[in-house]
Amino acid sequence: MTEPEVPPGGGVLPTRPILGGFHPDPTVCRVGDVFYLACSSFEYAPGVPLFRSSDLVSWERVGAVMDRPSQLVLSGAAPSSGVYAPTLRHHDGTFFLVTTNVSDGPGHLLMTATDPAGPWSDPVRIRGADGIDPDLAWDGDGRCLLTWSDGGIRQAVLDPATGELLSRPRPLWSGTGGRDPEAPHLYRVGRWWYLVVAEGGTGPGHAVTVARGPSPEGPFEACPHNPLLTARGTPGPVQNTGHADLVERPDGSWAAVFLGVRPSGSFPGWHVLGRETFAADVAWRDGWPVVIGPVEPGEPPRVRASLGEGKLGHGWVGAGVFPDRVLRWSGDRWRMSPPGDEEVFVGRRQEHTTMTVRAGIDADGGAGALEVRVDPAHRFALEVGGGRVRAVARIGPLTSVLGEAPASADTVLELRVEPSTAPEYSRERGPDVVVAAVRTPQGATELARIDGRYLSTEVAGGFTGRMVGVSCGPGGIGVRFVEYLGGA
Repeated sequence: MTEPEVPPGGGVLPTRPILGGFHPDPTVCRVGDVFYLACSSFEYAPGVPLFRSSDLVSWERVGAVMDRPSQLVLSGAAPSSGVYAPTLRHHDGTFFLVTTNVSDGPGHLLMTATDPAGPWSDPVRIRGADGIDPDLAWDGDGRCLLTWSDGGIRQAVLDPATGELLSRPRPLWSGTGGRDPEAPHLYRVGRWWYLVVAEGGTGPGHAVTVARGPSPEGPFEACPHNPLLTARGTPGPVQNTGHADLVERPDGSWAAVFLGVRPSGSFPGWHVLGRETFAADVAWRDGWPVVIGPVEPGEPPRVRASLGEGKLGHGWVGAGVFPDRVLRWSGDRWRMSPPGDEEVFVGRRQEHTTMTVRAGIDADGGAGALEVRVDPAHRFALEVGGGRVRAVARIGPLTSVLGEAPASADTVLELRVEPSTAPEYSRERGPDVVVAAVRTPQGATELARIDGRYLSTEVAGGFTGRMVGVSCGPGGIGVRFVEYLGGA
């Protein structure tokens, strides 16, 4: 019995992410029976969230690689700047993570740890290598090879202890002709070295292609059935798939992790959760990798997450600032205030297609808000101050107050994300609806709702996704609680 043909672009792709919400540019390695995975984090701190798993399906967050200011400089970081795609590897008993902070150049940043939960070292800066998406690999002589994207795929020998390039950067491969060849990863499998890259840009043309050569320096020949993985031109619910990293399981089988988005609504569709992490099984046929089927969880359970009491839980991040710089526990609540005159935001990723977030905010001395946002110019907020709560939408240069109500000490702010109720084939059908309400002992009152397309990447632009959390300006606020409840 012969195995069925797998078309270029891979077999059936997954419909559910292994890490939902804004978790793009995944990189994975295995140590023993445990897999470790990291993602890019852009302007949010702590940076580079890190997860572990025993099956590539269920993941537990173990912390963040860049968890202190000496590792992560974000002063003045604009939305979708900061930390771009990392590569995570384990070599001779040490974990290595290399990435690029485009707000803190020049060069890439390399950190090490003996325990992936930390502490991770302060970065070694790699000068002489511009661009993004650095990768690390070691050849048979123990040389460390840095491969990255800079107008094509480039490579140099690296001293990982000092960050010094030991050879001149050289072009390695330019892909198969798609735009933006990037996200290189090198692997040795049998007698061949394989170079996996992304092409087509991280949008509808995104794809993963592969080449192989006799050494990590090439020369590389393209796989005859490229692309290895893509969703372009397909009707699948997961699109923009690319930026893959391969890993071997303990039993000798292989898998890939990669990013994708889940657009919804009428044409042209909108994705709101950002670029998420998906996975697929990989087999080797005639000396080439092929994607043969999905790796995905079952129906996700409902998730409840709170800001925590006295100690922030995993997953809470600050936009351009570490949360512990602006949040202090004062016995029965958090006190939130910016370090200067700028507004600050602390929140978590919206990881589910339906979601409710509630907060209790005291704004006697200032003004604050509970909000769903993509960035400061694209957000829907319940703003509290002066004894009132207002539902305010900010979409680019436009700001509109859509409803308001009195605010008291027992007012609970609530933002919900619900499915769209517009007719299926109506052009008015967006990806979802965001509802703003207040709750008091007398009951709940809806203040406003907006079409979720206005809080999507297609409208806001950039590389991140929706975040939910609290913000404040000068004067500060008290935060009694923040609770997130995620559905599917």
